[in-house]
Amino acid sequence: MKFSYETDHQQDTALLEEVVLEKRLVLHNDDVNTFEWVIEALIDVCKHSWEQAEQCAYIIHHKGKYAVKHGDFELLKPMKDEITGRGINATIE
Repeated sequence: MKFSYETDHQQDTALLEEVVLEKRLVLHNDDVNTFEWVIEALIDVCKHSWEQAEQCAYIIHHKGKYAVKHGDFELLKPMKDEITGRGINATIE
């Protein structure tokens, strides 16, 4: 097997660019929104199953925040806007 620094470097760079470009949609805990409201938003906006949405809501409640969706900015921005439009704190990180 022949080692090629140039080919390996290009592959490593492409992989690193993919990882760096991936963002996270993070929901933050608050004392205003109910579990049911957050679960409904996750089902409607992020297309989570009920069980997945419920688990996310509990993690958000106990940890303070949780990344509920991963992807590129163009995918996550409309979801963030819809979720914040429902009064739920969300950021893209």
